[in-house]
Amino acid sequence: MADVLKKATREAYGDALVAIAEEFPQMVVLDADLAAATKTGTFKKKYPERFIDCGIAEGNMIGIAAGLAAADCPVFASSFAMFAAGRAFEQIRNSVGYPHLNVKIGATHAGISVGEDGATHQCCEDIALMRTIPGMVILNPADYTETQQAVRAAAAHNGPVYLRFGRLAVDNIFGDDYKFEIGKGVQLTDGTDVTIIATGLMVGEAIAAQKALAAEGISARLINMATIKPIDADIIRKAAAETGAIVTAEEHNIIGGLGSAVAEVVCESVPVPVVRVGVNDTFGKSGPAKELLKVFGLDSDHIVAAAKQAVALKK
Repeated sequence: MADVLKKATREAYGDALVAIAEEFPQMVVLDADLAAATKTGTFKKKYPERFIDCGIAEGNMIGIAAGLAAADCPVFASSFAMFAAGRAFEQIRNSVGYPHLNVKIGATHAGISVGEDGATHQCCEDIALMRTIPGMVILNPADYTETQQAVRAAAAHNGPVYLRFGRLAVDNIFGDDYKFEIGKGVQLTDGTDVTIIATGLMVGEAIAAQKALAAEGISARLINMATIKPIDADIIRKAAAETGAIVTAEEHNIIGGLGSAVAEVVCESVPVPVVRVGVNDTFGKSGPAKELLKVFGLDSDHIVAAAKQAVALKK
């Protein structure tokens, strides 16, 4: 485990763009008039000639990104997840996904933890939307360290990538020896009774849940799944076969996100109980982020309860 470092993954995104700028000299960063919030302002300050503010017009921003990518310039296009994935879906599908262009969508302020901005800005549908686009890679890193590596991996990847970042500061989980790879889940603990597969902000909650379960004599395997698409089917099948029950945990609607992706793998190859922890097919509401996470069941207590339910179902 890493030393505690409490930063939002959106902050890591801004820092990572600066860190890789010289490694990818043709890279251009676009933003929809939200550079202070998405943290692309960090890149803008150092490389103003490689930054374009497209205004509050995400569809147009994606069109510009597609044009630049067609001219062999890798592009990071940034906005809040609600507007990056929702407002610009058609342009992402037709102008980026269909021609398989080198556009990386940096979507910040995802999930319930947007907090006081309320339901209109709390995007819990973006993973589901992006999963339907052929060839789209979806990355949902858990902490500062993983985000920095995920941004670099996205820049090096040939094709479209959707990167999902949060507003809320979270503890750092991984140390300098951590290695991120697109398409690979990472087993954090071993266990025999149940497997918890978590992504993004929920990885920290899953770690707390695993410890609580251990104190009650329940052995939980914990997997960090930062890549939602392509999902690591091998690590899921192995966990299902060896523990016999799975819990998924995500700051997203339980429909169409990590839980759906894991269930698809399980039901096709190693049928075992799968219990999903996430937003239960409802809209969010305004309030302090940490309180909302509890209200919507996105905490370690709910993961513990789900793990017990999953274990009971296999008997």
